[in-house]
Amino acid sequence: MLTTPLEASSTSPARQALRVGYPLFMLLGVNGAALALAHGGASKAWLGGLLLAAIGASFLAERAIPYEPDWNRSHGDVGRDLLHFLVNEASNVLAVLALPFLSGWVRLHDAWPHAWPFVLQVLFAVLVFDFGVTLTHWLSHRVPALWRFHAVHHSVKRFYGFNGLMKHPLHQALELTVGVAPLLLIGLPSSVATALAALTVVQLLMQHSNADYTVGRLKYVLALNAGHRFHHLKWGGVGDVNFGLFTHLWDTLLGTWFYTPERRFSSDDLGIAKEPDFPVGYRAQLLKPFQGK
Repeated sequence: MLTTPLEASSTSPARQALRVGYPLFMLLGVNGAALALAHGGASKAWLGGLLLAAIGASFLAERAIPYEPDWNRSHGDVGRDLLHFLVNEASNVLAVLALPFLSGWVRLHDAWPHAWPFVLQVLFAVLVFDFGVTLTHWLSHRVPALWRFHAVHHSVKRFYGFNGLMKHPLHQALELTVGVAPLLLIGLPSSVATALAALTVVQLLMQHSNADYTVGRLKYVLALNAGHRFHHLKWGGVGDVNFGLFTHLWDTLLGTWFYTPERRFSSDDLGIAKEPDFPVGYRAQLLKPFQGK
């Protein structure tokens, strides 16, 4: 396999600059731009363009500073993962568009902190949403009926950006519902929901990224790829850790946070130990939860 000059030296100044600069670009630059566009009521097309640029940047970073070069090679999964991405992201877009109707229909009381600065409103939404998703994720490893759908996500054999939306659409809908429902009940504004949706896409790209980036000690706070790789370990109960989407806050409270910096990962570490022949095709993965034990 050909390597780029940046891959050739793990300590080159250019590589080190990318390892630090890439997460700053995504977590501060892209997320900051998404907040500005959502707060300003910009067209969803601008946000869509921003997220497409973020996806492009994530794939470039994975090739410039790969954690595992082999994970940049297709394992016969590119078409399937693209379908998962398109279907699940389309569902997210429809959910955001439906929020004005849903908010008026299910809202119990307008207790939303409208007076807070927009950034704090989004941060509040992120923490509440993160709790709902983390709890659903945790339960999906303990309730067999939920695991059957969640197993699709754990069948991956390489760790790269599109893995974040490589989910069964019904499980994706469940996580979204549990995460957003408490926010809707207290009057989630459409602009905050739009920002939350954009931040979620960026977070999924970063959490499953094959880019060997670094955020220093923030890796103990933010649920990024260094910690999330442990969640995808297939052996025994080792992967029963690090369920958070945005932060490790709820994992810390659940007692499920785990990280050792010296651990390295390869494709042999990923997948489902009890189901080594889990189907690879998109249609087969959609049908698998309904096909018995």
